Amino acid sequence: MQKENLYEPFSVAYETLNEGPERAHQHSFFELVYIVSGKGVQCINKNNFDYREGHMFLITPEDCHSFKVHEPTTFFYLRFNNIYLKDAGLIKDNIQRLEFILQNANHRPGCILRNQVDKQLVRPMVEAIIREYVNRDIYNRELIQQLVNTMIIVVARNIALYQQLDVTEQTEEKAMDILHYIQANIYDPNKLRGENISREFNISSAYLSRYFKQHTGETMQQYIAGYKTKLIQHRLQHSDKRINEIASEFNFTDESHFNKYFKAQFGQTPGEYRRQMPGGARRESV
Repeated sequence: MQKENLYEPFSVAYETLNEGPERAHQHSFFELVYIVSGKGVQCINKNNFDYREGHMFLITPEDCHSFKVHEPTTFFYLRFNNIYLKDAGLIKDNIQRLEFILQNANHRPGCILRNQVDKQLVRPMVEAIIREYVNRDIYNRELIQQLVNTMIIVVARNIALYQQLDVTEQTEEKAMDILHYIQANIYDPNKLRGENISREFNISSAYLSRYFKQHTGETMQQYIAGYKTKLIQHRLQHSDKRINEIASEFNFTDESHFNKYFKAQFGQTPGEYRRQMPGGARRESV
């Protein structure tokens, strides 16, 4: 299977296809695909979804995907990698949240823009990026980067609200605020103590657990552990950080404690898990 690489932090492109299917392929980077016009079928990881104008799809690294064109379709592509997230001038806390949300979006077909207001926001952004890309006017790259940053954040918001966090439009605003608070403070265990969250949101400790489970479907400790574990997996798979550096980042007392925590989740040590990943042996030796 063809696998594409990206040799710059981000790139934009657009094209019109009159017929397909496009050959199935994989990426080593993130790709946002926006349907400017046209109809057809998106295939991702052997699942199909009918696409039409205004739909946007997120293709994450290692997803296998293709498009089958039924009516002439204009595609807009925004491609970016982890390097871009870290070097694009985004706030540090947002970077940590974004890389988790994007990497762990549900790998299934379907438009990721569920918020109607955001759907109306994305199209003029896409049109503005295409206009700057074509005209190549003064400061065009700086303007494109600002638009790209905004688009990535809008996409992450939709994923967090409707996919990864498994919440609905009926979820109370306070429950969403608690989820966002946990994401923002996942590297600070003290702030994630029940009494501190209760104080932050003016909810009694006795009621907090029931409230959280009622609105998210899992206990707060389950959510915190799952969120932290996903971030750790991402570090092991896609970063060159040493095991002890990852342990320190997540405030484990030492590497031994970190190893025990991870092994309890996956039945293997972080080092063993990393060595199974493509390029894992190289990252271990860095």
